[in-house]
Amino acid sequence: MPSVALYTLGCKVSQYETEAVAERFEERGFTIVSHTEPADIYVINTCTVTAESDRKSRQVIRRMRAKNPEAVVAVMGCYSQRAPGEVAAVGADIVVGTENKMSVVDMAIGMFCGDQRGVISTTDLEGACFEPMTIKHAPRTRAYVKIEDGCESKCTYCAISGARGPVRSKPRCEVISEVKALTASGVREIVLTGIETASYGRDFDTGYDLADLILELDELGIAERIRLGSLAPELIGESFARKVSGAKSLTPHFHLSMQSGSDSVLRGMKRRYNRKMALDNVAMLKKYIPGVRFTTDLMVGFPGESEEDFLDTVSLVREVGFINCHVFAYSRRDGTPAALYDGQIPEAIKKKRSAELIRVAHETRDAVLEELVRAGKPLSCILETYSDGAYTAHSDEFAEVLIPAEQGREGDLVLALPISHKDGIVTAELI
Repeated sequence: MPSVALYTLGCKVSQYETEAVAERFEERGFTIVSHTEPADIYVINTCTVTAESDRKSRQVIRRMRAKNPEAVVAVMGCYSQRAPGEVAAVGADIVVGTENKMSVVDMAIGMFCGDQRGVISTTDLEGACFEPMTIKHAPRTRAYVKIEDGCESKCTYCAISGARGPVRSKPRCEVISEVKALTASGVREIVLTGIETASYGRDFDTGYDLADLILELDELGIAERIRLGSLAPELIGESFARKVSGAKSLTPHFHLSMQSGSDSVLRGMKRRYNRKMALDNVAMLKKYIPGVRFTTDLMVGFPGESEEDFLDTVSLVREVGFINCHVFAYSRRDGTPAALYDGQIPEAIKKKRSAELIRVAHETRDAVLEELVRAGKPLSCILETYSDGAYTAHSDEFAEVLIPAEQGREGDLVLALPISHKDGIVTAELI
């Protein structure tokens, strides 16, 4: 059987899209192999969130081409959308952007069979609709479901809004159908995700939004757990918190794309919230959803970030009490307004601030985990991967948990009593 290897750079949305493409290839009779192996077709889903992402995308394209010079190399995604000529120049036979990604299957098979030549096929995203795309199974007990595409935030450091286009949402009936199919195949947790997940439904004329989708899925009882992808802090105020508080299947965990705790930096980024709004909405979620926990993304070294601005971000981490923080340094991005800003921060200062913020984030994480252990309440966990006599799992609150258990129980939803924690991992015993 002919083979196809797929490689994904970037976010969970891109990973979902790659999985949908892989399933389509399987339906057409292709065997999926590792990207480390020779294949007849290589599909690379690119990222353009930073200049380093672009570099890695080019590197992967060259690497796949070198593995089998006779293979068809098809490239899609955000970097392809922004710079299709660059992608073609480094070895891609087929270039597709962020619209009509599923067409890469027919194009690649056509070229493999000798019926079609290489092509660059990117489209203007203005007025784009949500591309029909589903997955039917997931390799583990957790599955991502893409419910939204596009971003209209226009942040000054980011190229994604141009690469992804306007907000557009998957019809509710298609989301429900996909969730039903995945849970029927054994998936225990559904993660609803998008480029700007909380904007789900903004393009509908019915008023149906993310909270309504969560409530409908919960009422149908088709998923044991529903978790949300990254959310913009300004879109989860009291109305949202109050509406979703009664959803039993919604996990008490939210990933908030905070970026900074400084009003000055947030204004420079052109984020659509300030520190007070973000903290007020966190407080609102804590009020309506007892025991809720938060994870986040935080940037250091944005142009003009003073030491006082940085300390505002440090204090935000302590005030919210994040269970996990992804800390990264600002990367100058050609074509974005922030790249031209005065006050670019030296790399040495970025490195120092990153290290300090990570240290504080670990302290805060440890305090949250200590609180979970001392509370002595059972954690609801899904057993995931097995090694050396124990399963790794994630609790409802998204704490990473190590649970000694017999092999062969992957996917079980269990209760485990937290005993201790070390290096960000809770050790627990089955009840």
